[in-house]
Amino acid sequence: MSQNQSQNLEQLSAALIAALGDRVVGCSVAFAEVNLTIKADSYLESCFILRDHESLQFEQLIDLCGLDRSEYGNELNESQRFWVVCHLLSVSKNLRVRLKVCCQDDDLPTVASVIDVWSSANWYEREAFDLYGIVFEGHPDLRRILTDYGFVGHPFRKDFPLSGHVEMRYDPELGRVVYQPVTIEPREITPRIIREPQYGGAK
Repeated sequence: MSQNQSQNLEQLSAALIAALGDRVVGCSVAFAEVNLTIKADSYLESCFILRDHESLQFEQLIDLCGLDRSEYGNELNESQRFWVVCHLLSVSKNLRVRLKVCCQDDDLPTVASVIDVWSSANWYEREAFDLYGIVFEGHPDLRRILTDYGFVGHPFRKDFPLSGHVEMRYDPELGRVVYQPVTIEPREITPRIIREPQYGGAK
């Protein structure tokens, strides 16, 4: 990263902290991008500021996803595992920021929907709900988007079994698809042979 890029990122970090004030939990630079962590109770308000503030103008939400950080600590509380991460773009100022917020409850992870700020959040939030079980308060149509209607659980959670909980099959007697508990015994997948890497070609 060049000195000019580094200065630009430092200026952006300062502008973000100045605009958001005590809503900010942390602000750092990683992989040539500013990482901004926001308090959950000010997430929606902060997103409006990020979009509308004259020195920021993040008009586009490029991506939004969930995270299960059950094996890691975080800035707010060691017990909280579910996060929402947004990637924002300011077209007018050619700026990018990675916005992070930690959900307030492990049992029912909840955070505000940002559809009213960026309409592109709609399907992204549905995906995070489907895969992680994160509830986005205020979402107008929060339902599964990738898994089937009869699916049980949230498959991207780290405690979700590889074989799942429910299997689907066609029953010729009933003439329809039926759902039933998984009949596959869970197994640990380990390699039988571990080979040392070969350097300098085959011998």
